[in-house]
Amino acid sequence: MKHEQKQDLKATFKRGMAAAAVFSALVAPAFGAQPPAPAHAASVAGASLPAGVIARINGVAIAQSDLDAAVRQSGQQDTPALRTSLKNQLIARELFRQAAQKEHYDTHADVKAGVEQAKAMLMMQAYLRDAIKPAPVSDADVKAKYDSIVASLGTNEYKPSAIVVKDAATAKTVLDQLKKGGDFTQLAKQYSAGPAAAQGGALNWVSFKTPIAEGQTQGWPQPLAEALVKLPQGAVSSAPVQVGNAFWILRVDQMRPTQIPTFDQSKAQLRKELEQVAVAKATAQVVTDLVKGAHIEQ
Repeated sequence: MKHEQKQDLKATFKRGMAAAAVFSALVAPAFGAQPPAPAHAASVAGASLPAGVIARINGVAIAQSDLDAAVRQSGQQDTPALRTSLKNQLIARELFRQAAQKEHYDTHADVKAGVEQAKAMLMMQAYLRDAIKPAPVSDADVKAKYDSIVASLGTNEYKPSAIVVKDAATAKTVLDQLKKGGDFTQLAKQYSAGPAAAQGGALNWVSFKTPIAEGQTQGWPQPLAEALVKLPQGAVSSAPVQVGNAFWILRVDQMRPTQIPTFDQSKAQLRKELEQVAVAKATAQVVTDLVKGAHIEQ
């Protein structure tokens, strides 16, 4: 029931924002060329707004910072036309809010449930922001990671594609079609349940130091790495390689001498990856500590 309420609230909010966008389009001409105001309204229409305020609706101010944030979030080029459109949407949103408040929608059960859900989410985010304390990543850590990767690279690197299926019978069907001249890319799209299946199974460049050693395979399962380095360019594996419950059919699309980026070219990405690992470890530790102190019934 709560899930349904949440979905209903999301759908309702989206409809409201869509209505705000329509409002923006409809009122844009009116904002650009309004008819003459009555004399008694002249002082209100002509009154200057306080610094940092772009509009005031029934006494409620919309700040310049709100418009600036809306522009950033839009991801579009900052233009006067965009700002006018977003300003009108902010006005529409405030009108919606005031109308809903006037009719006491804040007391509706679904609104209260949505508020509690939002409160719980914000509370958890704030807690995790304070509780998760990842270990800092030093320059030495980044350099060590770079050196480790370079040491694991082989003479050649490969640009492979893969078709990954769930049973030996399907693997045989795919291999039979390939032997009859079937297109690897189309067969990957049709049969593969593996990475990049929608793109024909094309994978990133990879290199392995040979002979293949455990833990030095760039995250590839060792049987796959061993099968890949035995294939010449353009060749397809003659038999599927089983990894767990999956059956892999590999093709070497390209092969070339390994191109190693410099440390300066790599350090930003490596630091980001190490920081993500540190956050994951710190998060896991928080979960472990909470589980230890909790009484959980399942």
